[in-house]
Formats: sequence, C-alpha cells, structure tokens
Amino acid sequence: MATPDYKKVTHCIFDMDGLILDTEKLYTEAFNSIIRPFGKEFTLEHKAMTMGLKIQNTICRIIELLELPITPQDFTEQFSSIANKLFADCDLMPGAERLLRHLKQNNVSIALGTSSSVDSYKIKSKKWKHIFDLFDHKVFGGSDPEVVQGKPHPDIFLVAAKRFSDNPDPSMCLVFEDAPNGVEAAVRADMQVVMVPDPNLPKYLAEKATLVLKSLEDFKPELFGLPPYTK
Repeated sequence: MATPDYKKVTHCIFDMDGLILDTEKLYTEAFNSIIRPFGKEFTLEHKAMTMGLKIQNTICRIIELLELPITPQDFTEQFSSIANKLFADCDLMPGAERLLRHLKQNNVSIALGTSSSVDSYKIKSKKWKHIFDLFDHKVFGGSDPEVVQGKPHPDIFLVAAKRFSDNPDPSMCLVFEDAPNGVEAAVRADMQVVMVPDPNLPKYLAEKATLVLKSLEDFKPELFGLPPYTK
C-alpha cells in the first residue's frame, strides 16, 4: 500500500544522465575544456539552469549565459569530440542497478526518458547494455520527433507514458530525476517525481519534487505502492 503522503503508481520513468549514469561531472569537464580558453567558467549555477535540456539547447544557453565568442556549431563540434572520449567509460550511479533489476523482476513497467540523442546514448551505455536492456522502451529527447519540446516541457515523459503497452494515465507514472528542468517536466506531466540532486545544488531547486533523496540507494518502493525490497 502507498503511504498517505504519496500516491500509488504502476509505472516508472527514469532519466539517464546524473541519475543512472555518472555523467554530469563529465559534461562539466567537457564544457569547461571549451570555455576556459575564453577566460570563463561553467559553474554549478550554470549547470542548474541547463541540466536536463537537449544538448543543442544547452550549448546555446551556455553561449548566451557566458557571452562566448563562439558559434553553436563550433561549440558542438568541439564538445562532440571531447565527450565521445569521456562518456565511453562512465560509471553507474549508486543504487541504480539494484532498483532497475528489482522493478523488472517484480513486473513493474519501466522506461527511459532521456534528453540525450540515440547516438549519445549508444556511447554512454555501451558498457552497461545489460542494464539498459531492462527497460520496456526508451525515449531519446535529442532525436525523437515526437518530443517536440525538451525539458522543462512535459513532452518526453508524456511520450514515454503513452508508449507503455497499457498506455497508463500519467498520474500512475513515477519519474526519477536529478535535474531541476527534469523535475519541472515531470510536474507539468502530472507525474510524481523522485529527485536525486547534486549535493551542491541549492535546496530551493528541489522544492517541486515529490521526494528528494541523497541516493537511489535510499529509495523505498513501497512508499509509492511498488513491491518492497526483500533483501
């Protein structure tokens, strides 16, 4: 049974970067390798404003925020070259594998809803194919034509919900996110959302989340009416 504080759900949708894969620090490293020659720095404040966006939107926003004398095309080309090397060996975030396997073993429908493109996903997930094969389906906001607007718009999560075989009502879906833009997208989609933010992120940026955790290791499925861990 779900607790009085949370509504029972039947389906789960997961973000990828910073939630399943430990890539957010790699994004920061890649961005700063491009930005620092201009005497600027991509800070946590900038990160909070851009996390969860489609990469092209992120790049345009960074250029705008830092007033960089570089075109989006040049930035993208440099980023792609750097990121492909960095992301190929990324690690899983704590608790991600255990939770995904638990939900799958208990016949809970799970989907991936990431702002990454298919090509970017293939690079990041190559080492973890056996984990990503657990998902019923995957929605790639960076390349899916049905995801017209990226996070913080709700498109990606509504598309993910619609593609479950039983087409559940959005309110029956629980989103897992690490980014404020992703949380906003889930809220706009009328979904509850569990947030696992960067520990340095200002607390007010997590206020819209249904539940905020330090790690996926701390998640208790039974809070939302999902099968509890047995060991």
